[in-house]
This record gives sequence, structure tokens and C-alpha cells, in this order.
Amino acid sequence: MTHLFFYLTLVLYGCATTAYLACLFRTSDWLTRWASRLLAAGCISHGLSTIHLASQAGHLPLTNMQESLSFFSLLIVATFLLFERRYKVTTLGSFVTPVALVMLILASALHGEVRQLPPILQSNWFWFHALLAFISYAAFAIAFGVAVMYLIQRHFLKAKHFGGLFQKLPSLETLDEISYRSLAVGFPLLTFAIISGAIWSEQAVGSYWVWDPKQTWSLITWFIYAALLHGRLTIGWRGKRAAILSIIGFIVLLITFLGMKHSITW
Repeated sequence: MTHLFFYLTLVLYGCATTAYLACLFRTSDWLTRWASRLLAAGCISHGLSTIHLASQAGHLPLTNMQESLSFFSLLIVATFLLFERRYKVTTLGSFVTPVALVMLILASALHGEVRQLPPILQSNWFWFHALLAFISYAAFAIAFGVAVMYLIQRHFLKAKHFGGLFQKLPSLETLDEISYRSLAVGFPLLTFAIISGAIWSEQAVGSYWVWDPKQTWSLITWFIYAALLHGRLTIGWRGKRAAILSIIGFIVLLITFLGMKHSITW
């Protein structure tokens, strides 16, 4: 059942991503509606796959890279659907759904199996840390997509190129508002995720901070987003500078998530 819903999700996300990308080049209410419906159906299927796997394992499926990639993809899609309904920004799907689809494709290429939960993960602090971290990652994925859109729209304005894509993208003010909202959600969650992770580390290895690559790069990610929000709130960092820093922050986040290993192994 888990695999059935997983591969159904893969097909639905693929179709939805194709439809969202087509929306960039073709104006069609029918296409827009179906892109959103396909993605919502994929999200439901993905949720059912995750719930079924969790019921088999007896815990949230976050204990290996395959499960983590799939969960990250699910939260990106769920967060995007919330922002799409709130701000009516269908074109954001053209920049966010490809990220979620790539995460799910990577998950499908990895081997995963339901294992007994290692003692080191039998801590509420671990689950608190992991859940907060993934929700913050999803919020930053939205900020990343918005930042890319902001730079494209700004380029059109500077070049006075008011073609079809310019008409489809939201205004710079709307993009700036969505970016701020997603960062305002993601940053506190990332902060609490790092704090709870440090508490879990103390329980697991007897030290709050061991300066392994995962913790160090997590701290670098936190400093980038802290600098972005601090600059925005104190000296009015907005526009191109904020968009570039948001893109850099998400790239560093992906390096931390995909490329850095924790010294706490299980």
C-alpha cells in the first residue's frame, strides 16, 4: 500500500509540475485549475503513503535519507498549497513543484526499509527537532521560489520587457510580502529545531554541540537567514539583495541536508 500510493504520488506530482510549467507559457484557466487539482491529489496520496509507512514503522518515517527526502517533498507541496490558496499565486507552483518532484525522484532511487527504532532515536527531542527542521525547510523552499520569481520580474521591469511572462508573475510587492511571510515562519522554527537538536545531542552523546559537519553547516544556514531577517528589519534589506541572500540560504540548506553527515549515527 505504501509503494502504491508513493508511485501514484510520483505520477501526480510529475503531471502537476508539467502543468504548472505549461502555465508559464499558456494562459488557460482550465490548465491552472488542473495543475492545482493534480498537485492536491498528489499531496493526499503522498500523505496516505506516509501515514501507512508510519503505521508500519510505529514512528514518523524520518530515520533514513529516503524517508527524509519524501517527507521534505510532502511538506514543500503542502506548504505551497497553503500559500497558493492564501495569495492566489499559481505561478509560484512553476518554481516550487519542480523542487518537490526532484526530492521525490531522489527518494524513489534510494533503498529504504522499515527497521526497529534504534535506542538513540527514542527521544521526544529527536522527533521535535526533526519535525520543526523539515517544516522550516519547506518554508525556506517557498522563499527560494519567490526569490527566483522576484529576480525574473525585476529583470523584466529593468529591461522594460512587459511580455507574457511578466503579466503572469505577481508584482514585486506581492513577492516581497510572500518572501517575508515564509521567512518569518521558517526562521523561528529553524531556531527551535537547532536548540532541540542540541538537547537531543546532549542526551545521545553527552554534549550539546560537537561541531560535526551537520551541526556546523546548520549553524551557517541559521546565520544566513538571521542576517537576512536582521537586515530586513533594521536597515530595510529588500529587493534584489534579499532575494539573492534567500537563494544562497536555500542552496546552503540543501548542502547541509543532502551533503553533510551527522556524527551521531544509528
